[in-house]
Amino acid sequence: MESSWLSILPFLVVIPVAIYTKQVLPGLFLGLLVGAYIMEPTIIGGVQALFVYVVQALIDPNNIKIIVFLYAFSGLVGMIKMTGGIRGFVEKASEKIHTRKQALLLTYVSTIGTFSAPTFRFVTIAPIMRALLKKVKMTTEELGFVIETTATPVIVLIPVATAFVGYMVSIIQIATQNQGIELDPYSLFIQSIPFNFFSIVTIILGVYLSFFHNAKTKSQAPTQIDEKTEEEEDDWHDCHPSVAKELPIKPLNLLLPLILVIGLTLFLTWWDGHEQGYGFLLAFIKADVLDAMVIALLITILLSIGYYLLQRFKLEELVAGFIAGGNELMSVILLLSIVWGLSSITDDLGFSSFVTAHSTWIPQMFIAPLIFVFGAAVSYFIGSAWGTWGILMPLGVSLAVVGDVSLPLIIGAVFASGSFGAFASPLSDDTNTIAKILNLSVIDYAKYKLKPALIAAAITTVLYVVVTFVF
Repeated sequence: MESSWLSILPFLVVIPVAIYTKQVLPGLFLGLLVGAYIMEPTIIGGVQALFVYVVQALIDPNNIKIIVFLYAFSGLVGMIKMTGGIRGFVEKASEKIHTRKQALLLTYVSTIGTFSAPTFRFVTIAPIMRALLKKVKMTTEELGFVIETTATPVIVLIPVATAFVGYMVSIIQIATQNQGIELDPYSLFIQSIPFNFFSIVTIILGVYLSFFHNAKTKSQAPTQIDEKTEEEEDDWHDCHPSVAKELPIKPLNLLLPLILVIGLTLFLTWWDGHEQGYGFLLAFIKADVLDAMVIALLITILLSIGYYLLQRFKLEELVAGFIAGGNELMSVILLLSIVWGLSSITDDLGFSSFVTAHSTWIPQMFIAPLIFVFGAAVSYFIGSAWGTWGILMPLGVSLAVVGDVSLPLIIGAVFASGSFGAFASPLSDDTNTIAKILNLSVIDYAKYKLKPALIAAAITTVLYVVVTFVF
């Protein structure tokens, strides 16, 4: 279909609906439905088109691999929780931490083993820090801020063994295919990592707040934990089901699967490239990373089940834990399916051609900062990094092609914009999870984070303007 203004109509529906409802899925679904009826403007034809586009997206081999990875990874985490891996890690670590410096160092060092997903980070670190709050001598908001700077901002920069990688690579692949760009999406993701300026700046702010800044006054938040009320607070074991008292204390049930999945992912990635005849470093770049990640994960799950069975955990309980964990990501899998379908419809409507024809007036130096600022606003109001990435990546890649701007730079700006919302929005899962664990008011905590987040966003915007001149 030739390009026309109708090709942008789905996106004009998605963004305001998502912001108004504060939900990503309704906006994406309505955008998909509008696109389907533009393609097939009959009562039944529109619904049929919607169904066909979603099914075609779901039967794509790479998309199936991503779904398997996301579900299986979350399932593994589910088994780790129910076998006491997370509680065991928290209990053993809290026994050995006695000072503020030790607690903060643990927060950063533990990233090595718990970088798989933000919630995973929160339920392993936040209970330890809450239990040691008097020794840490920070306000609870400061503590939450420091913990969050080691979650999403760090995880989006890690190229292997995270719950984010498959999704991020997938939306890059969608956007580049729609533009007819024949570049490896994983390589583009790797190249975009240094340009996720918001995440990098936020991590630096977190390090400063951790080691070079001391609060002069306690926060006045009504749910602030202080020395007077600490003894009256509920036991920290109640802050999240993953650290509940009824679970066993087995830290190796967390550490061994994580070491295994990371090690196998790196080895199988190298092996795939090695089998194709590449040297050590090129092997990692040229390998089919998605295949390596999925296979490494499946092997880890099988070995972990065997290890748990040796500890006399019942098979039916392990299966139930796996399914419960996997089901936690069904909403993400549904989100992905709709994003894939929406991307295919807008591509067939000529979205790329329309953007190419009508955005040449935007000065090159403003494309990256505009994408970041616009995406940051969207992500703040919808509270979803993944939703923002799915909405904006096709637009960002199209503008990069039109403006002859570095593709990794624009991809990095899109990822940075979503990271802003995940970090700063009061609607984000990150904000709500950490506030619940630390017993903070969500709104008060979000207000506390907003100022440093806006400072990081301002620095990020300037960096995009400066870097555009170089690239």
